Amino acid sequence: MDDVFRRQYNNEEETKNLFQYFSALAIFISCIGLFGLAAFAAQRRTKEIGIRKVVGASVFDITALMLKDFAKWILIAIIIAIPVSYYAINKWLRISLIEQN
Repeated sequence: MDDVFRRQYNNEEETKNLFQYFSALAIFISCIGLFGLAAFAAQRRTKEIGIRKVVGASVFDITALMLKDFAKWILIAIIIAIPVSYYAINKWLRISLIEQN
């Protein structure tokens, strides 16, 4: 009986490992991209940041100003990603249940 269960879930285990590796890679690549985008935006707005610092803005105010631009795009990405991933996971689970029966 143990061998039957082991064979049955071996494919799922391989799929899980594959998803873990590619998810980690995707997160790493997106973090590098976000860092690059933030560095580019800060470099582009160097004069504006300098003027705000001279006028008396705190580091928190400048950080909030920069974060506002990125937070909008991150929220849009989350709003798109949640329904798509929910649909994909439900479809995948239905297919795996049909294959088991």
